[in-house]
Amino acid sequence: MKRLAGELTERQREVLALIIQNFILTANPVGSRFLAKHSDLGLSDATIRNVMADLEEMGYVTHPHTSAGRLPTDKGYRFYVDSIMKISMLSAPERLKIDHRINQVVDGNAESNEILRESSRILGSISKQLGVVLSPKYSTGVFEKLEIVSISSNKILVIVSVLSGFVKTIMLEVKTEVKRNKIEPLVALLNERLSGLTLEEIRQTFSERLSGVDDSTGLLRLFVDSADRVFDDPPINDRIHISGTDNIIFQPEFEKPERIRGIVEMVENENVIVHLVEDSSNMDTHLEGREDIKIIIGKENRDSKIKDCSIVTAEYEVGDVMGVIGVIGPTRMNYAKVVRILDYMAKRISDKLISIR
Repeated sequence: MKRLAGELTERQREVLALIIQNFILTANPVGSRFLAKHSDLGLSDATIRNVMADLEEMGYVTHPHTSAGRLPTDKGYRFYVDSIMKISMLSAPERLKIDHRINQVVDGNAESNEILRESSRILGSISKQLGVVLSPKYSTGVFEKLEIVSISSNKILVIVSVLSGFVKTIMLEVKTEVKRNKIEPLVALLNERLSGLTLEEIRQTFSERLSGVDDSTGLLRLFVDSADRVFDDPPINDRIHISGTDNIIFQPEFEKPERIRGIVEMVENENVIVHLVEDSSNMDTHLEGREDIKIIIGKENRDSKIKDCSIVTAEYEVGDVMGVIGVIGPTRMNYAKVVRILDYMAKRISDKLISIR
């Protein structure tokens, strides 16, 4: 993303920052008279009005109707995020609140999904927006081991572990009963031949890697036929956790029916949210100096239905796999606060998931 730091004068930067900060707080256009009275600019109403006119001419602000105050454009928000915004630490009470809620889950011997689900609730409640947490892509993990447990005469439970500690279980049906002394050699063979590969590599090359192996039990053919199920990512609804739907729907920006329609369609379709959040990681919209934090503003979103929204995401790591957390809200979101929350939450999620492995 091209940086525009040298395009505005210091005075223009100060006025733009004040317009954005006040618009974030009030959702109302910001007038020159208001800034003259309620800021430390030390400028007259007329001078501020002239600066605002220059900013509007350059596309950083606009106004809803004649004689109204100004409000930021997507370009204005982008400049603010890239060149003006300052990121500080979360306040002590906010950090304590996050730690307390996550620790409550972990202290209860939680599974990873419970931690991720609670994390989405925390994101939604503290940011006052839509909080989204995606579990890591299982298929990117490096294979550690596979186990087979005989459940009944025609069912086996397959347990696949990756080095990060994540585990996937899947039930498969067999045509004939397979004795344990036949299962163990196959498990040993699979663990040997698949060692060091990502699950995606295994899924794509499984049959070739096991070609020529004796398959008297029929289990190997079952694995070849079921490779997509065994070694691919879990279904979308098992990977995503969403909280705070009411926070975004009842924002003043979305009071008009034509604007709320796209938001409702988004929050009701988990596939769309996953696509939006994962797509953000491939866009060059990272925060200056932070490749792991991305900010997509308004029309930068590839889905036109949410052109009035912004998406801020951060990555968290668990061993050799990576997940994503994010906040979705109107372009009039408090970007600095959201970044602070995501940055802290990403670290806490990583720590807690690692601690239960």
